Amino acid sequence: MASQLCLVLGGVRSGKSAFAESRVTLLAGPTLYVATGLAIDDEMQERIRRHQASRPPEWSTLEEPLQLADKLGPVLSGPESPHAVIVDSIDVWVANFLIEHHDEPKSRIEETVVAQTDKLLDLVAGSPQGFLMVSSEVGLGLVSPEPLGRMFQDLLGTVNQKIAAVATDVFLVVAGLPNRIKPARAE
Repeated sequence: MASQLCLVLGGVRSGKSAFAESRVTLLAGPTLYVATGLAIDDEMQERIRRHQASRPPEWSTLEEPLQLADKLGPVLSGPESPHAVIVDSIDVWVANFLIEHHDEPKSRIEETVVAQTDKLLDLVAGSPQGFLMVSSEVGLGLVSPEPLGRMFQDLLGTVNQKIAAVATDVFLVVAGLPNRIKPARAE
């Protein structure tokens, strides 16, 4: 069975995570929440704590900031594999690569991120689980005045487009309101 992949895009604090979490009920069954955030400071620790507290206690969690496909693969094929997987979030995952590899040439970072994205999408394509991926939409904001910020916007835009191209559903969440953009509704 081909995997179902839903990409949920939105701005910061748009309600995209809450929407993705509500959609997982359509996939019924054990859920794995894949968290990409790193508790690098007090504010981020509090953010992570709030996210953890908001999740149902029966969900399992995989915390992985970089190697999503490598760490997720064994969990998906294991004896207690989940029925649904939420990856929250792709934008933090891309930012983690930039932080980890900031001293490498831009072309090398791009190659790494694209290769890791392809590896993740190959894993999803070969999996029977349903997936929801959450990411920030970078195409609606200002262009960053800093080179690292522009690289982040470019990379995340590329990654979001790759995921959206193969996703069965794509939603854009604005002010807590989900808007389906793929597949487009028939008029």
